[in-house]
Amino acid sequence: MITSLIPAFSRPGLLIALVAWVLASPPAYADNISTTVPQTWQMLDYLASDYAGAVKDGAVQSASEYAEMREFAATARTRIRSLPPVPASAKLLSQADELIKSVDAKSSPVQVAQEAHGLADGLLKAYPVPTAPDHAPDLARGATLYQSQCAMCHGPTGHGDGPAGLQLNPRPVNFTDQTRADQRSPLSLYEVISQGVQGTPMVSYSSQLTADDRWALAYFVGTLAYTQEVTAGAEAWQHDQAVRAQIAGLKELSQTRVGQLSAALGDDRARAVVGYLRSHPEALQQALTGIPLARGRLAASLAAYRAGDSVEATQLALSAYLDGVEPVEPQLNARDGALRVKLETAMGAYRTALASKASPHVVAQQAGEVDALLVKAQDVTANAAGDPTSTFLGAFTILVREGLEALLVVVALLAFLRKADRPEAVRYVHAGWTLALVAGGITWAIASYAISISGAGREVTEGLSSLFAAAVLLSVGLWMHQKSIGGRWQTYLKEKMAAALNQRSAWFLFGLAFISVYREVFETILFYAALWNEGQEAWLLGGIAAGALVLGLIAWILLRTSRRLPIGTFFSASSALIAVLAVVLTGKGVAALQEAGWIPVTVAPVPHIELLGIYPTWQTLLAQLVVVLALTAGFTFNTLRGRIPPAQSTPVPDTD
Repeated sequence: MITSLIPAFSRPGLLIALVAWVLASPPAYADNISTTVPQTWQMLDYLASDYAGAVKDGAVQSASEYAEMREFAATARTRIRSLPPVPASAKLLSQADELIKSVDAKSSPVQVAQEAHGLADGLLKAYPVPTAPDHAPDLARGATLYQSQCAMCHGPTGHGDGPAGLQLNPRPVNFTDQTRADQRSPLSLYEVISQGVQGTPMVSYSSQLTADDRWALAYFVGTLAYTQEVTAGAEAWQHDQAVRAQIAGLKELSQTRVGQLSAALGDDRARAVVGYLRSHPEALQQALTGIPLARGRLAASLAAYRAGDSVEATQLALSAYLDGVEPVEPQLNARDGALRVKLETAMGAYRTALASKASPHVVAQQAGEVDALLVKAQDVTANAAGDPTSTFLGAFTILVREGLEALLVVVALLAFLRKADRPEAVRYVHAGWTLALVAGGITWAIASYAISISGAGREVTEGLSSLFAAAVLLSVGLWMHQKSIGGRWQTYLKEKMAAALNQRSAWFLFGLAFISVYREVFETILFYAALWNEGQEAWLLGGIAAGALVLGLIAWILLRTSRRLPIGTFFSASSALIAVLAVVLTGKGVAALQEAGWIPVTVAPVPHIELLGIYPTWQTLLAQLVVVLALTAGFTFNTLRGRIPPAQSTPVPDTD
């Protein structure tokens, strides 16, 4: 049966591994990641800021420092290779190889700094570890700690001229040197304070100072190069929306370097903003959220592109959608779903224009179109929060829309097992969708109380699981169509059923039910987590209850109808239904990966039909066309083969 078509996905061990992947990461790797990643990141950051003192104009200025830079680059690669493998591992190792080559070739400090920072940033994305304080650091406490712990070496004002520092060779770092400070973030300073610097008098303070004290000290030290710029930074932060869009939270501020903001704001303005925010991290409470954040990041993206930094422009454009638009999608869907679709498509097209290096005029024109849609979305969602009707309709439509596809898959599996008179296998399907609901509850708890699931992570999970489910349904649909013609279902039920529905195929049914339901639960539960915070819990629960009632009614009707169908007709109808679902999930999977920035967006002149998974982009349409062609070819082959009497057909080997 199904297991003969997809044996690899029918093994219990693989399905258990899939469940484990959804619920948690392997705990054996936790210690390795929590220690190796921060140390490696610090090493790369140190290399980026200190390489300029070792090499200038292709010539070695300090043999000892240059040897240290080479050692750091090689050690970073070795450490990255020792980490547990992730999808980004190959790219990280390739970046590490390029960094080693650049250091060996005595490349310019600018190039080496870019490569080292790029590798360090990629490392944090691949292996997330805590990179920010839990609350705004106490700068007064940081100033006190500096005088008691640092001033003897670095001097009372940070010039590296303390009494003890004057006796050291090399001299302590001058924290007021803006050129060097521009390449350092509060996280850089925090890691140095926590880890120390091997081979120098700078020792680790992790056992002497608490994490809060180390963050307070890091933020204070990070202000010493920008004391004159604070007033200008306050003015820019308070009155310029584009400036506030650059940094949306404490996590971003802790990782921000002046060099990152220079392309969009210019060196002087970037230094002013960084100096102000490090001195007053509590000002981040004024940061924009929702649609205003999206508009600000869109403006910052356009400014970065005009300044020639297409990479930063693309990242800001992606953040505009994932951090600005996606959190308010529940309200936008409830009020104006068509506008939400237009906005998603337009923002995807804008990102594609950036990636394709379109002319600044074309990019600016597209940015203007996106901003106009954002203005409309801002008007639509302005009064949506806290509106009982909006909350109820949002909860109801989200559950019915997202739950219908999963329901159809589960109902088809249950109806098939009942038609085949195999009630003992039904429990595997029920176990699959039940565990998916439990996993969804765990996802909600994690998203609400433990970590923040990023928009990109959500879209990637939805996209990959949708494409996986589509591939499985494609195989199942072809198989069911084959059995629906030429009387083959009768031969199959008589000769194959005992072997087909064995333990392996029962686990396959469990896995298909789980992944089909969880991919929908994953999106739905995160939508509900956003709606729950609006203070309309009773209306939210009412919408969920009404949606569940509608889905239950649909399930009852489908199961009751399927019992009355002749088995040949049932196989035909089921194969058609599953084929349609494969096409729908393919479109949704590609669309989700487009929203995550994995796939470009090219607008196509077709309407958006949510129910059929049709999106107005060529990428989604072409992917669905491939699936349709595969189904057409498979159905045609089955039909031609079905004209041969079953007794004359070549027996299908039983791989079970």
